Amino acid sequence: MSKFEVKELLDKSLWEKYLLSRKPGTFLQSWNWGETNRLAGFNVMRLGFYEAEVLVGIAQLIHQPAKRGSHYLIPGGPVIDYENKKLVDFTVSAIRDLAVSKKVWFVRIRPDINDSEDLRNTLLINGFIYSPMHLHGEHTLILDISKNEDEILKNMRKTTRYLIKKSTKEDYKIRTTMNSQDAEILYNLQKETVKRHKFVGFTKRLFEAQLETFGKDNQALLFVCEKNASPLFAAIIIFYGDKAFYHHSGSSQESRNTNVSYFAQWEIIKKAKERGVKYYDFWGIAPTDDPRHRFAGVTTFKKGFGGERVDWVHAHDLPTHSLYWLTHTFETGRRLFRRL
Repeated sequence: MSKFEVKELLDKSLWEKYLLSRKPGTFLQSWNWGETNRLAGFNVMRLGFYEAEVLVGIAQLIHQPAKRGSHYLIPGGPVIDYENKKLVDFTVSAIRDLAVSKKVWFVRIRPDINDSEDLRNTLLINGFIYSPMHLHGEHTLILDISKNEDEILKNMRKTTRYLIKKSTKEDYKIRTTMNSQDAEILYNLQKETVKRHKFVGFTKRLFEAQLETFGKDNQALLFVCEKNASPLFAAIIIFYGDKAFYHHSGSSQESRNTNVSYFAQWEIIKKAKERGVKYYDFWGIAPTDDPRHRFAGVTTFKKGFGGERVDWVHAHDLPTHSLYWLTHTFETGRRLFRRL
């Protein structure tokens, strides 16, 4: 009979070796994403699940002391074999016990596994419910950039290909940096983007933390695109496993009627190719083709570059306190109001 055990895992090399062996869909369970959140002010706990002293799963829990209800996030995880019923039962039980002991209202997970009815049923059987909110790029486009540049361009939408070519003649300059102080450029551009699109932006500290943590391992770059020494566009790109992720970005009001976004995306893709990366993850598109969805415009832009659509399983919540239902009601209303 299998005997499972859970321990706090404090060894970065062991954690990363296991995670990368599972070919994760994103970096969200990486050690450096945990450190990013720690620097941003959140408590982080890393659990290792063992069978006969062999590591068979991990889960990185990020505590969210939100007004709408204290909870844990496990983005991109738990990282386990979901076809192993006994392991799933043990993992959920261990996480539930921890959550109850810490008096959090719920645990929200979103494994890096393609959506399927079987997986949703497995989560349902183990006490999870469909979350009213999404969690970190559940729907995305992944572009194969192992092909040569001509092939990549050929597979793009004709208009996108034309605007890339046109943009190369418009005197844009792009540079890269890992200096966390330059995160202020992205933060200021994001503020302009927030005003235009009316969404909740991210803190400057989060941007700085990503460059500080992933940057130490050469896993992140801040791209800044300028014209006449004026920043028009900036983006943090995370390099993890065999992918590059278009994680956070911002653009100026001035950039709206220019082709700078096409120029920047193409330059980022080429830089990723130089690093030997196989895939480029555009990080987040609308779940449907509904033109009224708030992400419809950016989705059309991203689709122009080609790539394969990937739908990770939707976020699921494990209620661990009766007050969770206050959160559920609040977030359902917010989702409808924000057209998410």
